Amino acid sequence: MRRQFISHAISAVALVTLGALSASAADNAAVKEKVAVCAGCHGENGISQTENIPSLAGQPDQFIQWQLVFFRAGSRKNDQMQPIVEEITNEDIRNLGAYFAALTPPKAAEDKDPDLSKKGAQVAVGRRCASCHTDSFAGTKAVARLAGQREEYLVKALRDYKSSQRVGGGGAAMADVAYHMSDEEITAVSHYLAHFK
Repeated sequence: MRRQFISHAISAVALVTLGALSASAADNAAVKEKVAVCAGCHGENGISQTENIPSLAGQPDQFIQWQLVFFRAGSRKNDQMQPIVEEITNEDIRNLGAYFAALTPPKAAEDKDPDLSKKGAQVAVGRRCASCHTDSFAGTKAVARLAGQREEYLVKALRDYKSSQRVGGGGAAMADVAYHMSDEEITAVSHYLAHFK
C-alpha cells in the first residue's frame, strides 16, 4: 500500500513536472517569436546596429516593461513600435523584460575622443546622472542602463526630453535635467556614457 502511494506520488510529480516543462517550452517559443520581431530593429541579442535605435541587452527588467507599457498606452509614441505593442499582452511584457535584462549588455567601443569623454564626465557629475542611473550607469529597476548605449541614440533621447517630445517614466526628472543642458553638454555626456566601461 505504501509502495503504491509512493508510486502514485512519483507519477503525479512527474506529470506536474512534464506539464510545467511543456508550458515552459510553449512560453519560450512565444518569447522567441516576440524577440524575433524585436531583433529586426534592436539587433541580434538585443544589441542594436541601427542608428537611433537603442540596444536593449542588459537593460533593467522593470525599465523594459515600463517602456513597453508606455508605448502600448500611447504616452510614448513611435511609428514602428505602435503596431507591435498593440499586439502584446501583459505576460509578453513581463517575459520580454526578463529576457532582455538577462542578456549581456553591449561593450563600449574604443573611445577615440577622450577629451570629449572628460567633458562628458563633468556633465554627468554636474547633472547628477549617477543618482538615478547608478555609479556604473547600469541602471536599476525602472531606470535605464546608459553605459554602452548607442551614442546617437543618447543624443536623440536627451534632445527629445529637452523638447518634451519624450514622456513616460522619469519624464519629469529627465525633462528637468535635459532642459537645462546645452547642445555641447548633450553631445559630451552622450559620448562619455556610450564609451563608459
